[in-house]
Amino acid sequence: MSTYTYPGVYIQELPSPVHPITGVATSIAAFVGYTARGIDNRAQAIYSFSDFERLYGGLASNSEVSYAVQQFFQNGGSQAYVVRTPMHYPASPIPVIDAAVEIAKSGANGITFTALSSGQWANGQLLVDIDVQGLDLSTTTGDPLAFNLTITDLLDGTTEYFPEVTLNSALQNYFVAVVNDPDNGSQLVNVTANLPTTPTALEVTGVLGTPLTISAVNTALGGGTAVANADCSLTLTLPNGPVTPPTIKVIGNGITIAQTVSGLASQLQQALNNWLMVNVPGASVTCVAAPSGTGTGIRVNALLPNQPDAMISFGSPATGNDASKVLGLNPTEFSNVAHYALGTTTVNAGLGLASTPATKPSGLPLNDELIGDPSAFSGIYALTKVDLFNLLSIPEAARALPGNPNSPDPNINATEIYSAAIALCDQRRAMLLIDPPPNVNTVAAAVDWKTNTLGVVDANGAAFFPRLRLADALNNGQLRTFAPSGVVAGVYANTDATRGVWKAPAGIGATLNGVQNMTYQLSDQENGALNPLGLNCFRTFPLYGPVLWGARTLVGADAMTNQWKYVPVRRVALFLEESLYRGTKWVVFEPNDEPLWAAIRLNVGSFMDSLFKKGFFQGITADQAYFVKCDDETTTQADIDLGIVNILVGFAPLKPAEFVVIQIEQLTGQAGS
Repeated sequence: MSTYTYPGVYIQELPSPVHPITGVATSIAAFVGYTARGIDNRAQAIYSFSDFERLYGGLASNSEVSYAVQQFFQNGGSQAYVVRTPMHYPASPIPVIDAAVEIAKSGANGITFTALSSGQWANGQLLVDIDVQGLDLSTTTGDPLAFNLTITDLLDGTTEYFPEVTLNSALQNYFVAVVNDPDNGSQLVNVTANLPTTPTALEVTGVLGTPLTISAVNTALGGGTAVANADCSLTLTLPNGPVTPPTIKVIGNGITIAQTVSGLASQLQQALNNWLMVNVPGASVTCVAAPSGTGTGIRVNALLPNQPDAMISFGSPATGNDASKVLGLNPTEFSNVAHYALGTTTVNAGLGLASTPATKPSGLPLNDELIGDPSAFSGIYALTKVDLFNLLSIPEAARALPGNPNSPDPNINATEIYSAAIALCDQRRAMLLIDPPPNVNTVAAAVDWKTNTLGVVDANGAAFFPRLRLADALNNGQLRTFAPSGVVAGVYANTDATRGVWKAPAGIGATLNGVQNMTYQLSDQENGALNPLGLNCFRTFPLYGPVLWGARTLVGADAMTNQWKYVPVRRVALFLEESLYRGTKWVVFEPNDEPLWAAIRLNVGSFMDSLFKKGFFQGITADQAYFVKCDDETTTQADIDLGIVNILVGFAPLKPAEFVVIQIEQLTGQAGS
């Protein structure tokens, strides 16, 4: 408080009791299942199907999730998270191996890059490039263990560049820490390293490309005077065998040999590139001065875009002067790699290169992969690292056997998957969208599935029938049967955007974009048999086409008389809970007395009033629509002593006009009096 010392006006700024509450998003979808590629067991945000194609490889015929994501955005979705679950691998003796490449192998020491995405797709498609361009590698001013690292995905051209990382684990830019950083590191590979305490020798012999040792310049090069023709034999070794070693003229008659190693590197680089330009279009090399085990050398880094694992080595030409000797290049020991390719079968033991291809997967993900492990954040539990999601789709849970669309996979226990998923949804205040199995294609089967087989009863879920038929872009537009949860998630998102979460996502406005048919066409009477069970049906009507014609939760059966019978009522409650949970955190540790309670009533009341004006609740007046209570009646002295403040919020939800009754009465004509 200010000290008043002179007569006059004093200005004081008082803290405001206003803490505006912002409503959370309501239609962020989460999809869990197998995709063609992508990082395993990591939830990644996407905002279009183009994002999905870039991160997960797009549509794949054996990926239910890929089609569900496409249908979500096709029907109005705008934001989603995708968790890629790897294919199921059988138990030992068949090992689980991802595409990898080991470089700089020296005894027990080595560096291994492994694809983050399991499966054979990565074999030969991920490249690791290492170069030292633009780096100061001198032992006096620079880091001799520094290098630039580039990771390339040949399938979509994605390139990750990590400049000036180091083998020195004591530095902040240690390459293992940089590449494996979960937020800013590689989204393509993981790296492990087993390096000696002082990895100088390892750095020289493999990781950065071997320096070609140069003898003392004034001695070996005759003091920089002009010499006779100096040729160099260069061997380009391809993964499928070497080509004929060409003879390349490095220094011709009358050309003065450079006085420095850097100058020699420039002469060598020009000679090599002149030959490569003609004989290997697109290839190039860079030659830089770098320290070696015996002094200063020339490091040759090759870039051969179409030849992963190709090597360039030097040797003596068949005839003529030998520039490799004139330049002091060891003709038998040194070679340099263009790319390290993950998952190829190329092995160059002399270079310290061992590439391991991914083993052939045995099948699609099963229960263990889809459910995952909470402690490892795998499967559905990868979503626990997501800030917010509202709709969960697991189309793999109702997967058909390949070649038999009428039979569910006996290796999949849908009830087990849905039980784990609904528990997660309860924790995260989200809705689980449940797909019917492929063999549920009649009304009788649907009744039995919802009543006896599904085994999940919870307000935070909704089940649908029948499965939908859409064109398959991977099969010349032929119709294919799909799990409907992707379409439903898009319809929910579109309804939220155009009307509001309080509006039932059903009716003639809930059109199913892209849907051309259904596995069963319901009549009104058949719909009337399923609706009282809480099973949401798809219908096709003239003019309107296919629509979602139901908005009940898993506890929406008439016999249950549950307060969360309707999807919009439950979703409004979840919206309020999540918004108030996030919007009242400022209350924690505030003095628990009437000033705090008044501030709570002000802020929560303002939020509820804004929703009332948008049409969220029943009632003509605010008193009829909602109430907020926080005072000495809700929070007793015993609560205060325990550090508890109780806030009571009530609302009158809008319930869908599910049954429209029109009464018609015939009037008897009467003569006027």
